Amino acid sequence: MRLRYQYRVYPTSGQVERLARLFGCVRTVWNDALEQIIPIKRSNKLLGPPRSRLAEGPYRRVPNSYDLYRPLVSEARRTPEREWLREVAAVPLQQTLRHLDRAWKAHEDSKSGKRKGPHVGAPKFKSRRDGRQSACFTRTSGWKVTEAGRLSLPKVGEIPVVWSRSLPAPPSSVTIIKDASDRYFASFVVTVENTPMPDTDDDVAIDLGLTHFAVLSDGTRIANPRFLRRAERKLRKAHRSISRKQKGSNNRAKARLRLARTHAQVTDARRDFQHKLSTRIIRENQTVYAEDLDVRSLLSCSRSAKSVHDAAWSTFLRMLTYKASLHGRTFHKVDRFLPTTQTCSQCASINGPKSLHVRTWQCRKCATIHDRDVNASLVILAAGRAERIKACGGIVSPTARAVGVSQ
Repeated sequence: MRLRYQYRVYPTSGQVERLARLFGCVRTVWNDALEQIIPIKRSNKLLGPPRSRLAEGPYRRVPNSYDLYRPLVSEARRTPEREWLREVAAVPLQQTLRHLDRAWKAHEDSKSGKRKGPHVGAPKFKSRRDGRQSACFTRTSGWKVTEAGRLSLPKVGEIPVVWSRSLPAPPSSVTIIKDASDRYFASFVVTVENTPMPDTDDDVAIDLGLTHFAVLSDGTRIANPRFLRRAERKLRKAHRSISRKQKGSNNRAKARLRLARTHAQVTDARRDFQHKLSTRIIRENQTVYAEDLDVRSLLSCSRSAKSVHDAAWSTFLRMLTYKASLHGRTFHKVDRFLPTTQTCSQCASINGPKSLHVRTWQCRKCATIHDRDVNASLVILAAGRAERIKACGGIVSPTARAVGVSQ
């Protein structure tokens, strides 16, 4: 499995200038390549299929990174307009063309249905005002980690790194990242072996929500930290400060930086919380079940969209997915259309829809009083077990026998 290990780096003032020059060159090559590709894409779209409209002209093949590297990098560095491309390493410029190839392929595969998941938009032009700037160095570029623990990059220098943990294997590439709050990171790509944890007989189901971030089938309730809600007052103050500054002034730049750092604190706190919780759940349970939530639909039609964004359920489920695969656990998602809040976990009878303010309800058939969230997690557990047991792999509803197993 390929993972990313990210570390904070602290470049000197001279290295910051050289990195800014590198980011600018990478951005220029990306935009130049995009200007070459977009007209061909549009003309091919207007021409239609090549066999049906040959009279209007043949299809033109979209150039790839190998076609564009020579005119946009090798030859452009010898011209007066682009001679400043010589001041940076050539490998990051080559890598940005490869990244553009992958971005176009992801977009085309998303339109044709080859790529699963949400629609991937077409690549866009980059700006110096973008919150995130990056440059990728492969092994062929000659970067290395010195004996003193510094990251040596060609034409940049040796950058101090805060090694919060050791790398499990030699990295294949490193990406230097600058975020919106002017922090610099080194992101290493490492291929690691699966490290199975000791087997356990426990399994658990998770019901994600807003009142509680997660309710487990064993009755454990995880409080919702609401990191964004807690920082709203500070964010409002930072936004007001920006609105009162003149555009283009140094004071406005300082106010923008304060706002970006506040958002970074919220993001870092949320990521730390989800990493710790997902690791604990994977460590303690052999099998984990969760509902396949349609978060995009919840964001588009919900009055609590800000709270859904703040919870970041999709990120948490992705963490559970890759950590289960890495540590020899099983993570399974049940059908999103399963009526978890309507089904009784004791007799499996469906009692009809319920409003969000209804937190406890009584089954009409067996008269059992249920807590809404705990009952939903028990139904998810029973449905997950039933789906895994079924040989053909189809979706089945939890029966009374299957629900009884979870008790």
